[in-house]
Amino acid sequence: MPNPKRKLSKSWQMMRRSHLALKETHLAVCPRCHQAKLPHRVCGNCGYYKGKEVIKL
Repeated sequence: MPNPKRKLSKSWQMMRRSHLALKETHLAVCPRCHQAKLPHRVCGNCGYYKGKEVIKL
């Protein structure tokens, strides 16, 4: 197995991993009940998606 020629510094390791950080979840507002919901998902409060009832609650 090939081995690294030189030790990688901690700052270089952290720069490489900088894109692995958790990102903030974006929420949309349901146009029917005005509750926060994930975009492109059925609203968990009223059960509507794109103006149509998908789940009876």
